[in-house]
Amino acid sequence: MANKFEVMSQSILEQLGGVDNVVGVSHCATRLRVTLKDKALADQAKIRAIDGVLGCVEQGGQIQIILGPGNAPKVSSAFGKLTGKSVDVVDEVLDRKAELKKKNNTPFKNFLRKLANVFIPLIPAFIGCGIIYGASKILYNVELIDKNMYNMLSVIGKGIFTYMNIMVGMNVFKAFGGSPALGCAISGILMADGLAKITIGGNELVPGEGGIIAVLIACALGTMLEKWLRKVMPGVIDLILTPTIVLLVIGFGSLFIIHPLGAFLSEWLGIGVTYLIDKGGILIGALLSGTFLPLVMTGLHRALTPIEVSLIDTTGVDLLRPILAMAGAGQVGAGIAIYLKTKNKKLKKVLQGALPIGLMGIGEPLMFGVTLPLGKPFITACIGSIVGGAYVSVMKVASIGIGLSGLPLTLLIPQEMMIHYLIGTVLAYAGGFVLTYFTKWEDMGEDDSQTEENQVLNEVLHLK
Repeated sequence: MANKFEVMSQSILEQLGGVDNVVGVSHCATRLRVTLKDKALADQAKIRAIDGVLGCVEQGGQIQIILGPGNAPKVSSAFGKLTGKSVDVVDEVLDRKAELKKKNNTPFKNFLRKLANVFIPLIPAFIGCGIIYGASKILYNVELIDKNMYNMLSVIGKGIFTYMNIMVGMNVFKAFGGSPALGCAISGILMADGLAKITIGGNELVPGEGGIIAVLIACALGTMLEKWLRKVMPGVIDLILTPTIVLLVIGFGSLFIIHPLGAFLSEWLGIGVTYLIDKGGILIGALLSGTFLPLVMTGLHRALTPIEVSLIDTTGVDLLRPILAMAGAGQVGAGIAIYLKTKNKKLKKVLQGALPIGLMGIGEPLMFGVTLPLGKPFITACIGSIVGGAYVSVMKVASIGIGLSGLPLTLLIPQEMMIHYLIGTVLAYAGGFVLTYFTKWEDMGEDDSQTEENQVLNEVLHLK
């Protein structure tokens, strides 16, 4: 007499189009994965209706039947016997990583990833310098330090900006496969004191006026030119001519085109962001905070980092960072609501670790491990964050550095704006909490296969 796993296998096989339609069989901890000749013959709706089947999806060119831990290997073994196919065992973590890499391996996302690699190495310096500079202002205002100590702390706090363009130029060449020293040299051209002695079109150049945008453009073009020259230049003269040509072409191009273009773009970027937040107020704050987490999911949030750096470089403050931080606060509020409502002990343990670091501005464990798998709480967290985003936007809260989020970002907020940042954070907590607590969402069962898939998802986080 056939056991239940053999009965399930027979039913699944019938809805997949029979033995002749099966090309390959494999399984992971939770799924039977079948490769078919003709996927159109598979009736996924009827497969989902089979007793014991938790779900059915088409993924990675396969029909994947979700069976849950413990059941997947047994059903797969019975399925292999029915079809006469050998059953491969898939490492689910590695498979998920491979799928995610393939999904994210688009030219645009690869470009954003490289762009992020330009600025990520600078973030510790942004944080340290920002905290020191902000603290020096507070200490001086309350007369805990004298003018001389304030000046010393200011020099230290502004240290990142002294040679920031040089470091950015070097990192651009590193990220895009060029020679870092050429990046330093090109950046040096754009910030050289000697620019003040040069007149082009009747206008005197201003050292560093092109800002970080000019550096990015010049060094990106310099990398492309160097890589092309390396391919066509004879090896005997490559070492001499390639860097010389790159510096001359990009150098003159920077003086006549890139430097004034960068100055124009930097100025209008600052004006544009300030204008949008000034005039858009509630709408802009709500839009930015409410959509930031979906941007993080897709990796598109990396495009905002150069904008933030440019704002600090040209205006001295970053109006975006406090608004974007509200997205994480909304997640914290949603996480607290989930903790109070869920009956899943494993999920509670995840939240016990994720909530404290969420308060500190590290939101990935909350988002990828809790709210996103649950579905609706991710949406309510995003919507709930809008309250805080709108408030800090209206109050024009700004930071003097990037890299921090959550409560630690308070250290980078000017003294007169700190209270408004904290009020915005509490509003985002409350928004995420209320919407999540009073919205019906399906809890995870203790033995739900989704729980195991969350563990796999946490492994995949290392790809971010």
